[in-house]
Amino acid sequence: QVQLVESGGGLVQPGGSLRLSCAASRITFSFYAMGWYRQAPGKQRELVAAITNSSTSYTDSVKGRFTISRDNAKHTVDLQMNSLRPEDTAVYYCNANIKIGLYERNYWGQGTQVTVSS
Repeated sequence: QVQLVESGGGLVQPGGSLRLSCAASRITFSFYAMGWYRQAPGKQRELVAAITNSSTSYTDSVKGRFTISRDNAKHTVDLQMNSLRPEDTAVYYCNANIKIGLYERNYWGQGTQVTVSS
């Protein structure tokens, strides 16, 4: 069974940094686009950052502050979060996505809480 395991969440003051990591198992990792989503209380889950083998993308609110990276040899994807703001508070989820023609599959981690507060 595919597993995505996140780590690195926690409590940080505004302006601080955190690094989230997601370790994937039982998938051909390099075939998948990897992403980090977040969901704040009362809000819809949103895509924060995504990475393929050739490109990265970010939602506007985190551009210049967050950096997504992947290591295909280690089957990991990280999210470096700098200059954190209270509005970044959410549960962050790792996602693995593969799309081939009409076939599409998504896998999710269990989520890790990030709280930005003084």
